[in-house]
Amino acid sequence: MTKAPHKITLSPSRDIPFNKLVLSQSNVRRIKGGVSIEELAESIAERTLLQSLNVRALLDDDGRETGMFEVPAGGRRYRALELLVKQKRMAKTQAVPCVVRDSGSAVDDSFAENDQRVGLHPLDQFRAFEALRDSGMSEEEIAARHFVAVAVVKQRLRLAAVSQALLDVYAADGMTLEQLMAFTVTTDHARQQEVWDQVSRSGCDAPYQIRRQLTERTVRAFDRRVLFVGLASYEAAGGVVLRDLFEADDGGWLQDAALLDRLVTEKLQSEAERIGTEGWKWIAAAVDFPFGHTHGLRELQGEPAELTAGEQAAIEALRAEQAKLEGEHGQADELPEEVDRRLGEIEAALQSFKERPMIFDAADIARAGAFVSVDSEGRLRVARGFVRPEDEAVATSDHLDAEVGAGSERRAGTPEAEVRTTAPTIVIGGGQSEVPDEEAEDVERPLPERLISELSAYRTLALRDALGRQPSIAFQAVLHSFALAVFYPFGSALNCLEISLRSPSFPEQPPGLQDSIPAKAIAARHAAWKAKLPASDKDLWAVLTAMDGTAQAELFAHCAAQAVNAISEPANRVHQGRLSAHGVRGRLEQADRLSRAVGLDMITAGWTPTVGNYLGRVTKHRILQTVREAKGEASAQLIEHLKKPDMAREAERLLDGSGWLPEPLRGAETDVAPAAEGEGGDSLPAFLSEDEEATEGAEEVDEIVLAE
Repeated sequence: MTKAPHKITLSPSRDIPFNKLVLSQSNVRRIKGGVSIEELAESIAERTLLQSLNVRALLDDDGRETGMFEVPAGGRRYRALELLVKQKRMAKTQAVPCVVRDSGSAVDDSFAENDQRVGLHPLDQFRAFEALRDSGMSEEEIAARHFVAVAVVKQRLRLAAVSQALLDVYAADGMTLEQLMAFTVTTDHARQQEVWDQVSRSGCDAPYQIRRQLTERTVRAFDRRVLFVGLASYEAAGGVVLRDLFEADDGGWLQDAALLDRLVTEKLQSEAERIGTEGWKWIAAAVDFPFGHTHGLRELQGEPAELTAGEQAAIEALRAEQAKLEGEHGQADELPEEVDRRLGEIEAALQSFKERPMIFDAADIARAGAFVSVDSEGRLRVARGFVRPEDEAVATSDHLDAEVGAGSERRAGTPEAEVRTTAPTIVIGGGQSEVPDEEAEDVERPLPERLISELSAYRTLALRDALGRQPSIAFQAVLHSFALAVFYPFGSALNCLEISLRSPSFPEQPPGLQDSIPAKAIAARHAAWKAKLPASDKDLWAVLTAMDGTAQAELFAHCAAQAVNAISEPANRVHQGRLSAHGVRGRLEQADRLSRAVGLDMITAGWTPTVGNYLGRVTKHRILQTVREAKGEASAQLIEHLKKPDMAREAERLLDGSGWLPEPLRGAETDVAPAAEGEGGDSLPAFLSEDEEATEGAEEVDEIVLAE
């Protein structure tokens, strides 16, 4: 007959006055963490107590209840209530809901309550903030009620607004929180899902790569065009700015590039018309002009405008203030922020006086033109006084006779110079000529960017083919990339080969690693090569070309070796880096093959078991097993009666010179055979050769030996 399952009986609950409660010493929580007691008290004052206390009746020596109750589980809530009583915001006789326990261990209850508590999944928190916002609470109110910064609330709300499909992936542990954060730079759900589909298939799913793809069709806020028209003007015209609430975004990204270009064109048109009122025959306006756009044009030599008395006085005052500030702070390692800002303002003001307008002859202005563009800082750049060949004056006798007959006072060769009243020709977009569209094909202009990209794609493929047929040049090209990465940290990006060399860091490392034999050898070899290589990365190719094959091979080996990663890492750590435990095993297997290929000998490399690097960090059983493998059973029996510190020290002495290695340092084919019985004839020092009680005086003997 099947036995009926035991029915669970829950502990009763009752309201107990606060002054009848005392904090139990059985509470396992000793270290402060999470929400502070002050914040918890405010939460209780706002919402009342949401969770009962766990209490037990205090008994006297005869086992009778005293009327007092101890609190083994709920200590932080008790302290928060205690604070409210001290602040006179709650009466000390206020009834507190409690669950009364009469059996079991108080320590066990306290531990279970804290150990079995599970915090909210981040996604649940995001959605909770969203629900509070939808209920009518402002971001500031949410932040105040839950004791977080307003910026944190904004971040959580932005995360909750990501595409539901991506939130489902995150909830199923299909992406990391950092990846989800990257998707918040745009509110376009279709674009978010499109990018996730791309990166999840390609494996290029690092957060920075996600951000880059999401913003590849946008314009950075520090772009010269944005600085020129102003972010406020763009937003006033209905433009959307994408912002990253989780990382520095330098002002964000402008989503509507077409709107920005229209605003830039309109402002350039307005500035060109303003400058055209000076009397120029033509104005060419563009964000930027190609290099050499003034070739073939004659540049007029104007005279700088004279400084007025007021301007001269302002310059002298600025220079005096500049000299004073530099004198007061010349010896400082770092200028105060306000002083640095003021010096910058002075330099900008002095520069503006140097860049004052040039004065041109009116007749020259009538035949010349100006280029209007935007500099790298978003400021208007105006280059005046350029004459096109077709606008050059030609002096003829007919012109002279006509001028004399007309009683003109104009100078020869300057027809219409002072009587032209028509508006100048304004060309937006960089044009320089007034020729009709059907003749524009004869004018040299920059190649379209797409055409350049297509041509470069063909050249890239051809270069791959050519390089693949010349191993010696390919070797040098890869060596050049490696040397750039190892010796020139700011030059490694200046390379046409998409080859990277990453030297992995060590998440943990043994003490003294920097002083080990391999570390010193690598440092010495690196310093020797650095002394042989040029100071500038621009000269590196020539130096590599001059090297013989042996030197190139040695440098290649040194650089390639910096990328070796034979680190064994736990799966829970490597998962965060999108690397599986299977990937780590594959890495270590390849490291074993590479070790055999180079004949790696860890003993020759200087590793030997010591208390610090191994013996003091394993169990007594493993220490004995180590000695047993290396020196035999007799040696292991010598130390098996010792306490662990003494056992570790004596094992280090016994293993010195034995050549024993722990498993992580052995090659895949290395096999450590147990030492023969009776091998070695080892013995212990006299003070350790007795029974375990004899070890009590070991420290005194150590001191005597050291004194000797």
